[in-house]
Amino acid sequence: MNGPALLAAWHDHLTHARRRSPHTVRAYVATAERLLAAQGETDWVALAALDVADLRTQLAARRATGIGQVSAARELSALKAFLGFARSQAGLPAAAPRLRGPRVKKGLPRPVTPDEALHLTETVAEDAAEPWIAARDTAVLLLLYGAGLRIGEALSLTPAVLPPGDSMVITGKGGRQRLVAILPIVRDALERYAALVPWPLARTEPLFRGAKGGPLAAGMIRRAMARARVALGLPATATPHALRHSFATHLLGAGADLRSLQELLGHASLSSTQIYTRVDAARLLEVYRGAHPRA
Repeated sequence: MNGPALLAAWHDHLTHARRRSPHTVRAYVATAERLLAAQGETDWVALAALDVADLRTQLAARRATGIGQVSAARELSALKAFLGFARSQAGLPAAAPRLRGPRVKKGLPRPVTPDEALHLTETVAEDAAEPWIAARDTAVLLLLYGAGLRIGEALSLTPAVLPPGDSMVITGKGGRQRLVAILPIVRDALERYAALVPWPLARTEPLFRGAKGGPLAAGMIRRAMARARVALGLPATATPHALRHSFATHLLGAGADLRSLQELLGHASLSSTQIYTRVDAARLLEVYRGAHPRA
């Protein structure tokens, strides 16, 4: 098989067998294309023979283009997935060479960036055992980052919220209700999960189900995200709650006022919301100290 045929097979596997998102398919196919360009004419057997040294060389070439730590970790994850597929196509066990990803330097606890939130969500989905579980985890994490929900609030939703509209009424701590906006990406994720989940969705039962059909436990999401942050080299502060934390910090940084943020987060008092002004100030000081010539 020539290069285009190999890429077409990889694209087909990601799209149909693994049911990855279009964004993930594009990124993973681009990674495979770069590897094939570096290797020249090749086939599945030759790709299956690549080792850790070859992975290091390919990753170093990408790092030389100026990509960051998280993007480098993402590139390595895509390379491993492609080589695992190559091994299976060559009739070998689908175990890619083992190489630890780049680590992000640990510093002050901080919200994840928008790119990191996207990479975390997609990495969790890629690690899922089945397509419907990937869709489920994606929907849960996007509710945390895209709508600012607590994980308990997301897991307490029932199918009564379907089909999702432009907004949703959430019951939070103390029984307080609030209206949250539902972005198109969140709405699409919920609809995809509802289409794939193998269990009947009675309106009074939990929306999100575990592998055996029972209510999804928060620990499952936390463990899945822990594996993803290790794969991406992110610090231990990159938890499901950090996605809600990032939702608030990014809105504040974009000009949202504290009163509006208080309503979106469901805080009983403004003092709970004011922590995000301190976080933003801490980040500003960190940048200042790292960039000022006299710092």
